[in-house]
Amino acid sequence: MDKFCNLGQTPKMRTWILAILLCAGLVGCGVKPPDRPLPPVQQSGELVVVTRNSPTTYYEDAEGRPAGLEHDLIELFAKDLGVQVRFVVARQFNEILPFVDNHRAHMAAAGLSLTPERQRHFKFSVPYQMVAQQVVYNTNAADEKPAGIQDLIGKRIEVVAGSSYAEHLRMLKKQYPALAWKENPVQESEELLDKLALGVIDIVIADSNIVSVSNNFHPELGVAFNLTENQPLAWAFPWDVDPFLFEKAQEFFVRIYKDGTLKRLLDRYYGHVKRLERADVEGFLVAENALLPKLRRFFHDAQEATELDWRLIAAIGYQESHWDTLATSPTGVRGLMMLTGETADRMGVSDRLDPKQSILAGARYVLSLKDALPDRVPEPDRTWLALAAYNSGYGHLEDARILAKKRKLNPDSWTDLKKTLPLLSQAAYYEGVKHGYARGGESVIFVENVRTYYDILAKFEKPYQRVFSTASAKPAPPPEQTPAAAARSAPYSLGTSQTGQGIRPPVSAFRLDKAAIRPAR
Repeated sequence: MDKFCNLGQTPKMRTWILAILLCAGLVGCGVKPPDRPLPPVQQSGELVVVTRNSPTTYYEDAEGRPAGLEHDLIELFAKDLGVQVRFVVARQFNEILPFVDNHRAHMAAAGLSLTPERQRHFKFSVPYQMVAQQVVYNTNAADEKPAGIQDLIGKRIEVVAGSSYAEHLRMLKKQYPALAWKENPVQESEELLDKLALGVIDIVIADSNIVSVSNNFHPELGVAFNLTENQPLAWAFPWDVDPFLFEKAQEFFVRIYKDGTLKRLLDRYYGHVKRLERADVEGFLVAENALLPKLRRFFHDAQEATELDWRLIAAIGYQESHWDTLATSPTGVRGLMMLTGETADRMGVSDRLDPKQSILAGARYVLSLKDALPDRVPEPDRTWLALAAYNSGYGHLEDARILAKKRKLNPDSWTDLKKTLPLLSQAAYYEGVKHGYARGGESVIFVENVRTYYDILAKFEKPYQRVFSTASAKPAPPPEQTPAAAARSAPYSLGTSQTGQGIRPPVSAFRLDKAAIRPAR
């Protein structure tokens, strides 16, 4: 996981950053720019960005809001510039760079690798992530694991048309003339991996970050070998980019490297994706088919009562009990949501083994924990902190937040709380806080597992359309040690996971030139 979360901290990444900054000053290369149909950003007050619809770049989350790493980065960049954003979603991957080259967008933010061919025609920002091209196969269908390029000859290989994968395969074909593949112009790597899981094709080549996310939906997919070393991802600009815009982009990445913003964003989208083992994911998928249908209506009822996404509530329930309605632990917590006797009494639960009561009470308790947090805590961190409190208790969460402040970390950031919660099991730390010892490391595992289960449910289960809202009905009483915060209008509601894998284009982003203007947040 460090390869995703510690980007920019390796010598190789620093070398790439230096190279990009040096190359940024180069001019010429014989490229004659066409007339500019777009005015400069500082003149129009609008930044036009071409992207693609993908869970690793830009997508619609569970609440129908735009999300994705590229989306979040661009929103922050536009805020720095003080301009509005117009996202343009390419119909096909191979339309992205021509769209920039023809000056129909100021830039591309689409998970683009820096390749020699691309660098001859475009300028690139400071890199923000390192990925490797990986050869992926179906472990259930293959007789044996491919060991090298020679083993790929004769296989049904499919890659995204116009991608860096196709570019690298063309280079390899000079050495392996029999190597053949299909370039798909209409499907993204995630969709090709879906086809691979169904056995329709034999091999897919995709970036390691995409493969890591897809493994949680298709545990049967395996990485045969890396086709390349780590390559940087960066924003692409036309060769004759407006110097003002390009310089601001470089300054933006330097800043978010230094202040930790980039690290937090990477953790938001990738910090949990490799937490579960293959057996964990396979067991969850089996339970989704065998047990969830009998419980779905109770989760829907809980969403009606709390306005929490039912799939998030279900993910919590699975992490707690594997959806076992009769679950009982040696410590006395019971039922599908594993409620303590005290919590059950406060929720008005008469039978903790009744799944309807247990699910509703668990959801109301999560909502009360969210309400207890300071108003300034944003989503999705607000959700993850509430889940940590659900597991360890609100008092221990507050202790971890105090430790974060003492260590000059952000007490409102889940990325930073993941560092301090485990410290509560060490005497050097827990003896100096109010609520003492806690197994904070278990809370981190709890939250990260819930995030992954929620991702899986968001991909395979439909959202529940509420008939009416009863969220104004009394929520659970807040934790005794912290009064409930006043009602607030958060930009995201619980369940607006920034890692949800619904990959429809957001309604605010239209295909190509049919784009909508959205103000930067």
